[in-house]
Amino acid sequence: MRILLSNDDGYFAPGLAALAEALSDFGEVVVVAPEQNRSGASHSLTLDRPLIVKQAANGFYYVNGTPTDCVHLAVSGMLDAMPDLVVSGINAGANMGDDTIYSGTVAAATEGYLLGIPSIALSMTTFDCRHFATAGRIAHQLVERHIQQPVNEPVLLNVNIPDIPFSEIQGLEVTRLGRRHKAEPVVRSVSPRKETVYWIGAAGAAADAGPGTDFHAVAQGWVSVTPLQIDLTHADQLSRIRQWVA
Repeated sequence: MRILLSNDDGYFAPGLAALAEALSDFGEVVVVAPEQNRSGASHSLTLDRPLIVKQAANGFYYVNGTPTDCVHLAVSGMLDAMPDLVVSGINAGANMGDDTIYSGTVAAATEGYLLGIPSIALSMTTFDCRHFATAGRIAHQLVERHIQQPVNEPVLLNVNIPDIPFSEIQGLEVTRLGRRHKAEPVVRSVSPRKETVYWIGAAGAAADAGPGTDFHAVAQGWVSVTPLQIDLTHADQLSRIRQWVA
């Protein structure tokens, strides 16, 4: 089995190393990740400059581009054979609810999915990430389940893992995406050159976090597993918009 790994925290991120170690016994693991942190890059491709691939001392490949660039390049030009699975992560910080729209972690997995490869995005729910071993064991379980009982259709899974010891994990819960309140206001400051600069504010608190959501599951100590799709069509509005444009 060949597994392609990527992330948005950069090829040097400890979560990526933990993931590679956790999945190494399944076969060939190839890592192609950004050369620097690209959190929040969403599903962007680099079209204004060439991409360069380099290899680190540990064998990981890194690219001067986005997470999507990494997976696209690996699958469509770099590897001599298609991977059987794309796994992105292990991200430092949750990717739940509206986060999935902005997340480079989810975008890397999404690119694999769009290229016809089963894909999984893995994130921990804190930035401290004290329990990468827990996330590694969850990743191993999910890949093992995929091998033993493959889903007979394209699959894109968004997985969020509580940052707690594995013994305290309640299990896996299949969830839907929750929703957040709008983000906190931008933070304005003045640079050393006396320019006004702005920092994007923190993500808002959870607004829809009831039972069945990813927010609720991880708060109760469960691993949240959310199947995602890419069709953005608002099907319920099709007939109304047809009348509107007629």
